[in-house]
Amino acid sequence: MFIQTEQTPNPATLKFIPGQPVMPAVRGTLEFRGSESAGASPLAKRLFDVPGVTGVFLASDFVSVTKGEDADWSLLKTHVLAEIMQHFTSGMPVINDEIQPAEVASTEQDSDVVIQIKDILDTRIRPAVAADGGDVVFDSFRDGVVYLRMQGACAGCPSSSYTLKSGIENMLRHYIPEVIAVEPAADYY
Repeated sequence: MFIQTEQTPNPATLKFIPGQPVMPAVRGTLEFRGSESAGASPLAKRLFDVPGVTGVFLASDFVSVTKGEDADWSLLKTHVLAEIMQHFTSGMPVINDEIQPAEVASTEQDSDVVIQIKDILDTRIRPAVAADGGDVVFDSFRDGVVYLRMQGACAGCPSSSYTLKSGIENMLRHYIPEVIAVEPAADYY
């Protein structure tokens, strides 16, 4: 098994690509910000056992791992690669069945504007953000403001504010006149 690694715009996060599916597409993505939240993911639990790992993000075909300030990628990367390789060769599931995806689409209750926002996020924005090892998840739309949660490499990235304002906000405002601003969701930080 060969696992590729890619740097992300966030220097604290590396993207690991195992060359096989990580998360089923129907499950979406999952983010764990500590070992206590990783109980239902054997892969995330294994990665949190590596000293210095502070975050794990699971996507369809990659795993983003975030390190603490005191950790050094030159030492940590080998251990993370070994744990990912051991996990996939063990045959254990990445996630247990009781875990639910971060976002469940419910377009029945969504307004036309929210449907448009989600469509642009899914077709134009999320693929670009995933290329950098992260994800952006719709939280809500109130009084012309779209609230989003940045995940994976994008959470805590020095350029995440720029991504929200200059990238995502400009695109949404261009296509959807009802959108006046984009802000991080309250639980983002």
